[in-house]
Amino acid sequence: MSLLEIKSVSVKYGDLVALRDVSLSIEQGGIVSLVGSNGSGKTTLINTLSGLVGCYQGSILFNGQAIQDMPAHKRVDLGLVQIPENRRLFPYMTVLENLEMGSMTRRSRDKRQENIQKVMHLFPILSKRSKQIANTLSGGEQRMLAIGRGLMSDPELLMLDEPSIGLAPIVVQEIFKAIALINELGTTVLLVEQDVNASLKISSYGYVLENGEITLSGPADDLLHSDKVREAYMGL
Repeated sequence: MSLLEIKSVSVKYGDLVALRDVSLSIEQGGIVSLVGSNGSGKTTLINTLSGLVGCYQGSILFNGQAIQDMPAHKRVDLGLVQIPENRRLFPYMTVLENLEMGSMTRRSRDKRQENIQKVMHLFPILSKRSKQIANTLSGGEQRMLAIGRGLMSDPELLMLDEPSIGLAPIVVQEIFKAIALINELGTTVLLVEQDVNASLKISSYGYVLENGEITLSGPADDLLHSDKVREAYMGL
C-alpha cells in the first residue's frame, strides 16, 4: 500500500482550473520530487494535500485513509506535514520556542525532547541560535528552523514547498543534504522544487507538473537524463 495516493484530483479557483485529473503515488521511505515551472500548480497541489485548498473531484488516501474532506489540523495529527515556501515562523519567538510550537500534536508531544535533539543534530546552527529571535536569523537559518519545526510534529510524510528559493547556492547544498539525511532517518519526503537538477539528484522518483497536469513521471534518474526535462528545466 502506498503511503500517499492521489487519484484524479482536480482543483478550481473560481472558473480557473488549477489542477486537472492529477494522480500520483508516494511509497513509504523514499524521496519523491514534484517539479515544474512557476504557475504549473505545484503549490496548489501541496496545499490541497495539506487541506489548505479543497478539491472538487478526486480522492486523497493517506495510509489507506481517505482524507480529502479532513481539515488541515487533523491531517497533521496523522503525520502529514507541510513546510510552506514562505516559512511562516513565529517571528518574535525564539528558535527554541518555534521548535516547541511544532510539537503540539498528540503524536509528537511525548517525543518533544527527543525531536529537539534530532533537529539540533540536523542543523547545528540552530543549537547555537536557540535563544535568538526567529526574525533576526538569516534566510537560510530561517529555512532550517521552518524544516526543524515541521520535524517536531513527528511526520510520516514531510512535504517541502520550494525549500531552496531565495537562498545562496552554498546554503541550498546544505539544505538538500539535510533533506537526504531526514529521509535516511526514516521520514518519507515529498519535495516540491524549481531546482530540478538538485531535487531529482536526491530523489527516488519524480513527477513533472505542467499547466496543472502530470505530463511525465518515472524513476528520478531517468527524468534527470530525459531530453525533455533537460531542455525544459535545465537549459541543456
